[in-house]
Amino acid sequence: MKLNSYHIGSADAPALIIIHGLFGSASNFRSLAKIYSEDFSVTCLDLRNHGASPHDDDVSFDAMAADVVEFMDDHGIPRAHIMGHSLGGKVAMQLALTHPDRIDKLIIGDIAPITYPHHHDRIFEGLQAVRAARLTSRKEAEAILAEYVQIPQVRLFLMTNMVRGEDQVFDWRINVDGLQQNYAELAKAPTGTPFTGKSCFIRGEMSDYVKETTYDVIKQLFPQAEIVTLKGAGHWLHAEKPQEYVRLTLDFLKKD
Repeated sequence: MKLNSYHIGSADAPALIIIHGLFGSASNFRSLAKIYSEDFSVTCLDLRNHGASPHDDDVSFDAMAADVVEFMDDHGIPRAHIMGHSLGGKVAMQLALTHPDRIDKLIIGDIAPITYPHHHDRIFEGLQAVRAARLTSRKEAEAILAEYVQIPQVRLFLMTNMVRGEDQVFDWRINVDGLQQNYAELAKAPTGTPFTGKSCFIRGEMSDYVKETTYDVIKQLFPQAEIVTLKGAGHWLHAEKPQEYVRLTLDFLKKD
């Protein structure tokens, strides 16, 4: 699986690989990548089934972690700092638990190594409804999506995945069918041998993705983990509090 990527920064700098969340893409972190590029060689990846990367119905964490390793091998990156948000955080955790020799420091954004309940069903229904309507108007697409997704910011985020076909009809560039049919794999917890390297788990104060009840599980798999709460942030902490998120992550990456 050859992943699409966006790179910025000097090739001589330490490598930092950033992995987006479900329904996202490499472009989600472009503005932050520009800041990180002052100190790091930054690569933002499109996970399989997302962005401009190929589609495959195998959405297991082992497969997605292997994609990252393949990317690193193809681009001569023996080790890198790895940053992942949400689903990307689970992929980053899986990478650390199965390929610890490829990771310098690990940063996980608002996700824990646990199995989560299905909570994207309405989003998938909305994506399928837009597809079925065969629309040529973004305004009409958003109107349909609004019946399923009430939060405007989430709708706009999802609509970054809209692309026109040759007939000018909008469709989704993400593998909607594959992700929906295999969602149970995405909900699972990453597994493997505990990662003894340095890691930082950042939770949003207003988010319920990383509750205090998950701290023990985090520490079991990531015994050196720092768990930090970003004040005033929800699940999209890097977008909601970008300055604070960058300051926190750079402090972690640069210390020692």
